[in-house]
Amino acid sequence: MDKLSACRLGNTRSTTFRSLLPAVLVVIVFSASLSLTWDWRAHTLTKVPINAAQIIQQCQALNVLPGPPSNFHQRTQSDRYAAGTLPTLLKNATMWTGGASGHEVVIGDLLLDQGLIKEVGNVKESSLKALKDLVVVDVEGAWVTPGIVDLHSHIGVGSAPSLRGAADTNSRKGLVLPWLRSLDGLNTHDEAYQLSISGGVTTSNVLPGSADAIGGQAFTIKLRPTAERSSTAMVLEPPHTLNGSDIDPSLPPRWRQMKHACGENPSRVYSGTRMDTIWAFRQGYETARQIKESQDIYCAKALSGQWKGLGDFPDNLQWEALVDVLRGRIHNHCYEAVDLDGIVRLTNEFKFSIAAFHHAHETYLVPDLLKKAYGKPPAIAMFATNARYKREAYRGSEFAARILAEHDLQVVMKSDHPVLNSRHLLYEAQQAHYYGLPHNLALASVISTPATVLGYDHRIGFIKPGYDADIVLWDSHPLVLGAAPKQVFIDGIVQIKEPKISKKPATFQQAPQTPDFSKEVEETLEYDGLPPLETKKSDADVVVFTNVHHIFLRQGSGIKEVFSTSEAGAGSIVVVESGKVVCIGVSPTCPSAQYGTNVQRIDLEGGSISPSLISFGSHLALHHIDGEASTNDGNIHDPLTSDPPSVLGKGSIIHAVDGLQFATRDALLAYRAGVTAGVTAPSSSGFIAGLATAFNTGRPHKLSNGAVLQDVTALHITIDSSSPSVSTHIAALRTLLQGTGEGELGARFQDVIHGALPIVIQVQSADIMASLISLKKEIEANSGTSIQMTFAGANEAHLLAKEIGEAGIGVILRPSRPFPGTWKSRRILPGPPLTQENSVTALAAQNVTVGIGVEEQWGSRNLRFDVAWAALEANGVLSKSDAIALASVNLERLLGVKVPIQDLVAVKRGSLLDFGGKVISIISPQRGVVDLVQ
Repeated sequence: MDKLSACRLGNTRSTTFRSLLPAVLVVIVFSASLSLTWDWRAHTLTKVPINAAQIIQQCQALNVLPGPPSNFHQRTQSDRYAAGTLPTLLKNATMWTGGASGHEVVIGDLLLDQGLIKEVGNVKESSLKALKDLVVVDVEGAWVTPGIVDLHSHIGVGSAPSLRGAADTNSRKGLVLPWLRSLDGLNTHDEAYQLSISGGVTTSNVLPGSADAIGGQAFTIKLRPTAERSSTAMVLEPPHTLNGSDIDPSLPPRWRQMKHACGENPSRVYSGTRMDTIWAFRQGYETARQIKESQDIYCAKALSGQWKGLGDFPDNLQWEALVDVLRGRIHNHCYEAVDLDGIVRLTNEFKFSIAAFHHAHETYLVPDLLKKAYGKPPAIAMFATNARYKREAYRGSEFAARILAEHDLQVVMKSDHPVLNSRHLLYEAQQAHYYGLPHNLALASVISTPATVLGYDHRIGFIKPGYDADIVLWDSHPLVLGAAPKQVFIDGIVQIKEPKISKKPATFQQAPQTPDFSKEVEETLEYDGLPPLETKKSDADVVVFTNVHHIFLRQGSGIKEVFSTSEAGAGSIVVVESGKVVCIGVSPTCPSAQYGTNVQRIDLEGGSISPSLISFGSHLALHHIDGEASTNDGNIHDPLTSDPPSVLGKGSIIHAVDGLQFATRDALLAYRAGVTAGVTAPSSSGFIAGLATAFNTGRPHKLSNGAVLQDVTALHITIDSSSPSVSTHIAALRTLLQGTGEGELGARFQDVIHGALPIVIQVQSADIMASLISLKKEIEANSGTSIQMTFAGANEAHLLAKEIGEAGIGVILRPSRPFPGTWKSRRILPGPPLTQENSVTALAAQNVTVGIGVEEQWGSRNLRFDVAWAALEANGVLSKSDAIALASVNLERLLGVKVPIQDLVAVKRGSLLDFGGKVISIISPQRGVVDLVQ
């Protein structure tokens, strides 16, 4: 951790300052009592100001490095201790302490008291006897870690649910606003606090947004509620001056955080360019530098006794925080090389260090540039796989964390909450580990490394005596998919009342053995972040997959595991000819010799073969880069707010198939991850989206064999907006379902009325769903037919699970893990450890066909993990076959895909449902080929 500030005057430490301070004060107090000093050079008496001692203290403080007092770890009680908190002993724990660069694991006991970690490993019997009302918990070998630390969050300022009255993330009053403070907008009623705690997050660094070049000061908070119920009470080690002016001069200053942003965001908000942004930075820092230099000159005179004409200390409330940056650290939102280079130059021009580059999608391409930053190289705070949503994120790579670590740069995984739900920040570390970040650094990336980068590694991020009692007890190894807390402690206080725990296999107590992606890493660097993603067709007539431990196949309308080593002993052989499985068995049953000489053998090394998955819910194959309109199909008009172009005629409806774009990077990455099909509706922010289409994610263009799987799958509409009113949307839908529409729109609704075409409705609110259920019954009673209706989104569907099941309506959960992002989606069923059921199990229990979708196209590649996670939360209710069905056969039924998608996915050393498996080939009966991913 870089706690040094090379622009400070000298290297005086707090201990030195405290040793010199009494002598300095004695001289000043004595002189001040006489109010006169003798100036031997001028042979005159100089009047000493009455506040000379205060001036000396203030000037000496400029040279003191931020950090804890030297006796910090001698404390016996935390400054955040809540009276009445009972001491707790966790017995028989497997503790990842954060020590030894993340390699240290201690097996033993953990004693928490007075808001602190008191003892680790072998707890003395005398310590236990001295405690009253000790709570003893035998954790039976479970994993215990320090609390998760989110380095980049907007929790509390970008509140959930999102409401205009609590939108305090960004100010748009100017490019440079260092005087703003996230604390001043921190909402104590954000519903995300408890959710994030339930994911093991105990501390968040709350940053202003990225609209401005300098957006203001960040504040680090503990997420637990406090007795005071104030924003200030949540702040961890606030600046001494925050709530008063009485400061103990012997205390060193505390670290402060400042948010910077460069690149597209400030340019877009202020209609400027990168040149404008960098100039704004330079102007701001020049102002701060001038103030700093005047302070340094002032203090040089004061410390040498030159009091004559000295005047007041040259401070400036508006710019004091940026002056402190020149004596401290910043956090910078920066994506690509051009911006990173600009900020590195800025640090050297004005002599300040950077704590971390955030987002930083191209940092892995320029590690040597990062090391040129003033002071110590910054840490990199990043997403695992969230990329390509705008131009400066287009070269983002899943291998970035690994590459940066190999260059000895600190890696931090962050949420950017609510961009990603910080409840699942651990998942970012899990994905980074899957793609090659070593296990010790992966766990450290969300615990000890962010604590160090923030300057709080003296109290959080580690399990050590004297540290804050922020502790998470896990149901499995933290790097295993779906790992969830059994309990969370913040300042020694239990955070989850009556936690609900899903049973996990014993194998989940070990870190997963992840695949080797060395070849992919090499290609990523060779092609400057844009390696070729197209697969290669096998040239063999026959492909024989050997050592297959699990085989899942379609049977009827479901998925069934037809082979497992647990049932049949040795691994199986699967023979594929012209893209079709012709034999499953052992060598004598399926002799490869009978298939000729042009045979390719692929050893899956204990892997699996299973049906491929379908992506639904994003702009996949309609958009290349969401934030770049020129790369996308574009939005269609909303018939409730504007008339369609006259050339379309009356009753027009848009077909997504007409706007398909193939070979997008997100589609190809999805294909390589076993998601071989997509269903996408036209892009719309209004009522009627249009007719969706089904397509193959791996094909090069629309006219290639098997590219378009089905021209029209279903009619899609949205009833989720209040402009125009929800009741207006439902009235319009009623009119159309009564058969009054014109043109093709009317004809398609006739198909809906007669059950020939499904209607998929994007809806989150249970109240709106209830109205739609009533409308469905009304139309069916009048028409005598049955409507195929599917709710997509459906955060609140669990509230009407019985009614939805009785109405014969299907549900596609999007996102698969709910978040109360809007008022209409706020009543969620979060799943373990907060609730026993999740939405999948609650709906399935009422015979509702359930599917899982994605929100953004980059998430398509992770669909395999989404379905596995849903099943892991189900406490045994959902099998692996059921999990695969959530994004395959169930989606076909719900979305109107009439011809079954027969593709199979071959996975090496694992399955689609775990972090051990790597997709190596796609078996396509429809195209008669086997595509090789490697």
